[in-house]
Amino acid sequence: MTTPAGRRESVIAKIRLGLGANDSAARRAEVAERLARPTAQLVPERAKQPADERRRQLRTYLEGQSATFIEVENADDVPTAVGRYLRSANLPLRVRVGDDPYLSKLAWQSEPALERRNGRAHGDDEVGLSRAAAAVAETGTLVMASGADNPVTLNYLPETHIVVVEEGSLVGGYEEAWERIRARFGRRAMPRTVNFVSGPSRTADIGGQLVMGAHGPRRLCVILVRS
Repeated sequence: MTTPAGRRESVIAKIRLGLGANDSAARRAEVAERLARPTAQLVPERAKQPADERRRQLRTYLEGQSATFIEVENADDVPTAVGRYLRSANLPLRVRVGDDPYLSKLAWQSEPALERRNGRAHGDDEVGLSRAAAAVAETGTLVMASGADNPVTLNYLPETHIVVVEEGSLVGGYEEAWERIRARFGRRAMPRTVNFVSGPSRTADIGGQLVMGAHGPRRLCVILVRS
C-alpha cells in the first residue's frame, strides 16, 4: 500500500523527470544560493515614485475602493484620529487591538473615552485596530502580517477595520514589501499568514449587486503617520 509520503515523492520524481532535473549536490547548492540571494524582479515605473507621489497613489487607490484615508503628522495624533473617525461614523468608542508595542505606546490619554480591548477579535467586536507591516502604493494595498501583535482576526471579523500605516513602511511595489517582511521576521521565522487588503470587503457575485462586508469589514479606515 502506497503511503501519502510515498505518493508525494512519486509526484515530485515525475516533476523532476519532466524538467530534466536531478537531485545532485550541485543542484541543491544552486537552489540554496538562489534562496539566499533572490534575483531582483522587474519593477514597473509607477512603483518607483518619490514619497509625495507614493502617498498620493495610496490615497487615490484606497479612496477609490471606498476606504477612508486620514493623514496625521505624528504617532501621538493617532488616538485623536481614531476617536474622530468613530464619532463621524456613529460607532462606539471601543476598539479591539493586539499587543503591537507601537500601538500600545501611543498617547491614548488624549482620548480618555476610548476603550481598548486587547487580544484576538471576538464575535461582538465592532471595530478592530491594527498596524500594517507595509503598504504598497502602486495598488493601494495594505500588507498585514499575522501574530499576537496584530491578530489576523482583526482583519476580517469586526465590521470596521482601522489600520495604522507608518510612512516609513510605505513602499512603491510588492517586491519591496516582501523584502521588508523578510527583513523584519527573518527567512525562517515568517508569520503564519500575510494578508493583502485593498479596501473594504465587497462582492457582486450574486445578481451583479454590490454587497459590502460580504467576507470581511464593510468599512476600512487607513491612518497614515507622516513622521
